[in-house]
Amino acid sequence: MIGLLQRVTQAQVQVDAALIGAIGRGLLVLVAVQPTDTPTRAERLLERLLGYRVFPDRDGRMNLSLRDIGGGLLLVPQFTLAADTRKGTRASFTSAAPPAVGELLFGHLVERARAGHPVVATGRFGADMQVSLVNDGPVTFWLEA
Repeated sequence: MIGLLQRVTQAQVQVDAALIGAIGRGLLVLVAVQPTDTPTRAERLLERLLGYRVFPDRDGRMNLSLRDIGGGLLLVPQFTLAADTRKGTRASFTSAAPPAVGELLFGHLVERARAGHPVVATGRFGADMQVSLVNDGPVTFWLEA
């Protein structure tokens, strides 16, 4: 699984002009599922997201995790992160999981996140979403599990 995490002061997702998910300070994570991913990989990605030290401590060093600050987690499915862009001028999506698998594993990730973290919001799998954020830093990391 791929997680593109962005440290944010706020982020939200809309579908058909309706707000479906929003957080304040925390992480916006764009999530892609690949064909070989499993529930175990989803759980590993979640552990990394919750424990990854991207927030500043009193000295301004990135030593605090999302768990440490009690921030929000906004998970947004984005299969295009798994695209193969190595050649040509159009991406190939053969490296993304089939939609049914992607939806199942994204759902598993969300379920586990909600069971283990107090503030979790999500986008909607397969929907045309409008994502807004204020990237704090900016701080952006690509994580794989």
